[in-house]
Amino acid sequence: MTSRRIIRLSGPDAEPFLQGLVTNDIARLSDGAVYAALLTPQGKYLSDFFLVRDGNTILLDVAEMQADDLMRRLAMYKLRADVQIEPAELNVQRGTGPKPEGAVDDPRHPALGWRLYTDAPEGDDGTDWDAIRVAHCIPEAGTELTPDSYILEAGFEALHGVDFRKGCYVGQEVTARMKHKTELKKGLAVVEITGEADPGTEIQTDGRPAGVLHTRSGDRAIAYLRFDRAGGDMAAGDARVTRL
Repeated sequence: MTSRRIIRLSGPDAEPFLQGLVTNDIARLSDGAVYAALLTPQGKYLSDFFLVRDGNTILLDVAEMQADDLMRRLAMYKLRADVQIEPAELNVQRGTGPKPEGAVDDPRHPALGWRLYTDAPEGDDGTDWDAIRVAHCIPEAGTELTPDSYILEAGFEALHGVDFRKGCYVGQEVTARMKHKTELKKGLAVVEITGEADPGTEIQTDGRPAGVLHTRSGDRAIAYLRFDRAGGDMAAGDARVTRL
């Protein structure tokens, strides 16, 4: 389980502050947890996180590796907004079994179960998260999601992580243009692997680069592919790769 950090945003401007920054509609907090991302002005991925209402405040659940940078960026964007940004003395627990009291559904996909914010230690119920992520092509920070990523190539629309009807946010123009004016030529997909090939191995078609393997579980993996070269059999080292 990737270590997480919980950040608390409070103050009368917390919701409008986030609404003008992140990819999803903060109004959805009334329905449960919201999955969203912060982008560069050029539409590139910076971090992804969950937002959860906690009384009059909002909890932001982000990968530990991204937390310091995200807090710096939020402080930079704060300007005169009446919002306080501070660490929350909470941890996240995850599972796919019966949902504990106070837990929220993971908004990305039903197979990802629930998340609980608590002062108990961080942990999970032993679920094979990589197997679930590979089965449903769900990216993870630091693996499939990198500073070179565009969120639509990473499947954020299917994961309920972007709203095309809300107002402006950082990186919105590029994201909207990719949605409405272009056809994605690259992106994440699930592939089947026959043979041995480790994450990070280049995928080729007829000797030409076609993509890269990422998380593998059994004979399947998430891969970043050039779709124009992803038809038929591909190779990753000595292994055969087929897009599913």
